[in-house]
Amino acid sequence: MISSRSECATRSPSDTRAIGSTDRPPSSNGQRYGARRARLQLPPTPWPYTGRTAVADEIRFRSDVDVELVKAAAGDADVLWAARVSTKGESSLAEVEADPERSKGLINFLMRDRHGTPFEHSSMTFYVQAPIFVFREFMRHRTFSYNEESGRYRKLEPVFYVPGPERKLVQEGKPGKYVFLDGTPEQHKLVTEATQESCRQAYGAYLEMLEAGVAREVARTVLPVGLYSSMYATCNARALMNFLSLRVKREDSTFPSFPQREIEMVAEKMEAAWAELMPLTHAAFEANGRVCP
Repeated sequence: MISSRSECATRSPSDTRAIGSTDRPPSSNGQRYGARRARLQLPPTPWPYTGRTAVADEIRFRSDVDVELVKAAAGDADVLWAARVSTKGESSLAEVEADPERSKGLINFLMRDRHGTPFEHSSMTFYVQAPIFVFREFMRHRTFSYNEESGRYRKLEPVFYVPGPERKLVQEGKPGKYVFLDGTPEQHKLVTEATQESCRQAYGAYLEMLEAGVAREVARTVLPVGLYSSMYATCNARALMNFLSLRVKREDSTFPSFPQREIEMVAEKMEAAWAELMPLTHAAFEANGRVCP
């Protein structure tokens, strides 16, 4: 029951009881709850972080990427029946089982004159393992469909990217007009050691938070974008050609591109798988300056 105004006026300043409270001592349940809260309160973490560092055998470092074609409904004939429906209607169904080799001129015509929609009637699903920063570049290609492993729902594995000895390290020139040059042995040593130490420290902090009961979605905030992730990426041939035109560096391209090497490594493997599925379409893509129709 709420106290009257006169009761409030006569209460001394030192009386800290809440208005309407009773004089009964706290219950044993309340005492246990308060003690439990006190035990869970952690002191502020000093900076720089000086806690646990993941031990060496928990961490794996890689310099490569994995790409696997797991599902495909794609062939050169798909381009032909999709294109010929515009002039043959239902008779175009005969092209579904036709030998596309007899009609490679049509594929080249469609590619050259940029009639793009016939190249959309195919589907390829790739399983990709790569560093998270590669996936952030992937997401700019919104004509793909993606599903990526979640750091909210599973404990993330300690696999990290470290540039290999063949990775060019030095950037020279202005933004939009620059080149990459080989690094010195000292620079490669610095990059390798600094990356590995940073990843060990970060993963150690991640494990410590998980062991303290912190949610996975919170604990993962300390992990770097060099952590490996995995995803399924699904696209059609036209979307893939757009991706390849931007993510593979080729001097003979009509519009040369300058991708980051790590996503180019993924793109090269995807292109090799696609070239086996649709060799005539891939050849036309190459012959016409690698321009997406």
